Amino acid sequence: MIGALAITQTAGYGILYYAFSVFIPPMSRELQAGVAQLTGAITLSVLVSGLVAPLIGRWLDRRGGRGLMTAGSVLGALAVLAWSQVRSVVQLYLVCGVLGVASAMVLYEAAFAVIVAWFDATRRARALLAVTVVAGFASSIFLPLTGLLVELYGWRQALVILAVGYALTAVPLHALAVRGRAAPAHVDRREIVGSALRERPFWLLAAAFLTQTGAVAVMGVLLVTYLIALGHPPVFAAGVAGLLGVLSVTGRLVTTGLQARWPVALITAVMFGLQGLAAVLLPMVGRGAVGAVVAVVLFGLGFGVGTIARPALLADRYGTAAYASLSGALAMPILVAKAVAPLVAAGIAQVAGYPAVMGVVAAACALGALSLVVYDRSRAAAAQGQ
Repeated sequence: MIGALAITQTAGYGILYYAFSVFIPPMSRELQAGVAQLTGAITLSVLVSGLVAPLIGRWLDRRGGRGLMTAGSVLGALAVLAWSQVRSVVQLYLVCGVLGVASAMVLYEAAFAVIVAWFDATRRARALLAVTVVAGFASSIFLPLTGLLVELYGWRQALVILAVGYALTAVPLHALAVRGRAAPAHVDRREIVGSALRERPFWLLAAAFLTQTGAVAVMGVLLVTYLIALGHPPVFAAGVAGLLGVLSVTGRLVTTGLQARWPVALITAVMFGLQGLAAVLLPMVGRGAVGAVVAVVLFGLGFGVGTIARPALLADRYGTAAYASLSGALAMPILVAKAVAPLVAAGIAQVAGYPAVMGVVAAACALGALSLVVYDRSRAAAAQGQ
């Protein structure tokens, strides 16, 4: 099951999310639309994913992931196929809305719910790590692959190939390999979720991951542009930014390895703090090649840590019976932040410049780190009280 999920998450993120950026130039020419208009379509997809996340979470808790993820794979493949036929920006937005629903059904939130339900606490961290390490290379695999397909066959035929490839990969793997445990009949999930939403620790987790996700989204979208603005050649800027994907895997490995010695919340807080330091350093030392690389490396170490820390912290505090429902409730504001933050940052950059954007990114990372430190102290205090 872990092998299957590693493959489907890699293909899912590569095709349903990362590939979009490759299609912007040819779509812009053929649909006669600006880059901002087209980028809004993938923003809509992320927003829709966040809006449907609570509903998807409740379904996963009640019925497991096999049927949902199989249906989501079919829907995702059909949406990509429909994307190949769009003739207007309005049609593209409609397709991306469907892509958002499919993404919520098949990507990390759903896969993590399956893993948390199936594996006990001793094996869960390794299972999450295995899936995210492989899927961390989704952009490295699918950005060049998609670019090659577009060059060889054109953007519409490239989408057809990707749709067929995704269907042939994800549908059978989800249908045959995804397992689930029977949900306990006596569990009152509404009470678990309601109780969590009334507690301060849940909102500390929400604050931590919302702010850091927004910071990561900003850097993922604007880093290349900022490095070019600092005076670096485009090839160098793209190459350095490409380190983020590899470093995200490194950060996940380090975080998982340290979990045997220190609390997950504190390890994650340190990683978020390093990202804040990197955002402060980049305007100061980023004009030099070495300085730019150092700052990006520091930021990259925390790039994917939140992905594996969030399910670990949720399952540890609230158990697994209502994990998907809680994860869905937490995912909604986080995904909204992921969608909106780059747009807000672009506006700040126009008005106040990129150093101001880096200041906001640093503050967001610091707030995320502080929230996790306070969360860990409240957890330790509660444990001592028991």
